[in-house]
Amino acid sequence: MRDSEPVVVVGAGPVGLVTALLLARHGVPSVVLEAAARRDPSGSRAICFQRDVLDVLDRVGCAEPMIARGVTWTTGRTYYRGDELFAVTFPDAGRSAVPPWINISQAEVEAWLRDRAAAEPLVEVRYGQRVTGLRQDGDGVEARSEGTAGVTVRGTHLVGADGGHSAVRDLLGIGFPGRTFTDRFLICDIRADLPFPSERRFFFDPEWNPGRQVLVHQCPDGTWRIDWQVPADHDLDAERGSGALDARIRRITGDVPYEVVWATVYRFHERCAAAFASGRAFLAGDAAHVYAPFGARGLNSGVQDAENLAWKLAFVRHGWAPPALLRSYDAERRAAAGENLRVTTRTMEFLVPQTARQRARRLEALEAARTHPDPRTIIDSGRLAEPFWYLDSPLTTPAGPVEDFPRGPGLVRPPLPGVLCPDGPCVVDGEPTRLRRLFGTRFVVLTQGVHGGGLPTGVPHQVLALDSIDADGVLRTALHAGPDTVHIVRPDGHLAAVLPAYDPAAAVAALHRACGRS
Repeated sequence: MRDSEPVVVVGAGPVGLVTALLLARHGVPSVVLEAAARRDPSGSRAICFQRDVLDVLDRVGCAEPMIARGVTWTTGRTYYRGDELFAVTFPDAGRSAVPPWINISQAEVEAWLRDRAAAEPLVEVRYGQRVTGLRQDGDGVEARSEGTAGVTVRGTHLVGADGGHSAVRDLLGIGFPGRTFTDRFLICDIRADLPFPSERRFFFDPEWNPGRQVLVHQCPDGTWRIDWQVPADHDLDAERGSGALDARIRRITGDVPYEVVWATVYRFHERCAAAFASGRAFLAGDAAHVYAPFGARGLNSGVQDAENLAWKLAFVRHGWAPPALLRSYDAERRAAAGENLRVTTRTMEFLVPQTARQRARRLEALEAARTHPDPRTIIDSGRLAEPFWYLDSPLTTPAGPVEDFPRGPGLVRPPLPGVLCPDGPCVVDGEPTRLRRLFGTRFVVLTQGVHGGGLPTGVPHQVLALDSIDADGVLRTALHAGPDTVHIVRPDGHLAAVLPAYDPAAAVAALHRACGRS
């Protein structure tokens, strides 16, 4: 395998660009092929970015401008017919410096990623290159494109991040089973000076959209994203012409002046690829899975796909791990997709009931929520995105029974092997930082005391003593660390192992297992 050969990435959306930029951090070149001559910058599209995904974007240099620019929110409010049912706030385990959620348009994020890619010598982005053919052999993959200057690009591996209508998925012959919901949803981005706080607000059956839902988010520059559930036969052009769209918006804005920035109508899909890999080719983001957007699990999980795959591709390319490591991408990320589908399917059955029984159950729950002691347990307005837990991954060293692990959406996960490592402040080499900024390109081994500079293994890693870096004890508390425990963290921030004591042989075995070695 020649180090000069790139990884071919198909699709220059957020997932494709994040994949390329993460590979560059590992010293791996990539060529990104984008079918469009330019990406469409209109509309908010995906707007909600979750804390753990912001950590990934921090590793490619985009989180700081996103956080400075985005609208930060820590509370989500849910209403039924004018009554507030409950408010959800997000805990800050480990004193993370990153907000739990920000709202910012996908188009802005793509622009920052494009700028980063343009400045990165190891990333080459080619626009107007629609991939129409793939060929694999034992050493690599060739992608044939058609466009203004159609070419064949060869790389060691290929990542299809080309969206829900993925050409890569079709060329690989991978099925995309699932379903499409009949009801439609109207999105409007409006610019207005509204007296709402920086919160997500979800309305069930408001008098201004009876029998259906409305979701309101604040975005930068006084822009508000509003989603209405509308009938299957909704006609946006007719509503614009009749003045009904203005009347619809006025039910939220009142007499405040507003400007429509973007409007569209769409249907939701729930689909998952039958496989996320075929030989040396892989699927990520919407090419691998599409979800209903309530809960913001689409783009957030796509970025997590990118990070999961990038470090594994890099380790295999550098000879630090066998090719077998790449099989774990399908195992881990399809399990994550399955969980996201279970959560979003339940949400859509509550939001858009398909049977009389589902409709009756929803109405009963909404009425009961007015007086229920914890209405969150019976109302589903979208379980918000969160990292998946790789408890059953072949890369994870088990640490005991997991029957009592809290698997339900929105629950606090204990720091067991497979779970994303918590964040917190620390001091390394005299410089204040936070733990998750140490992840990305190697394994991190957290011990309780100083045990030398490294372990006898060919796996890139850094050994850090919590006694030295965790002066306030925040990390030890968040990790549930004992007097002798050792935590081994993967490059993507997930715990690979939690050992009861420092044992070099056990630590090496856990590192080898996490790299796909026997």
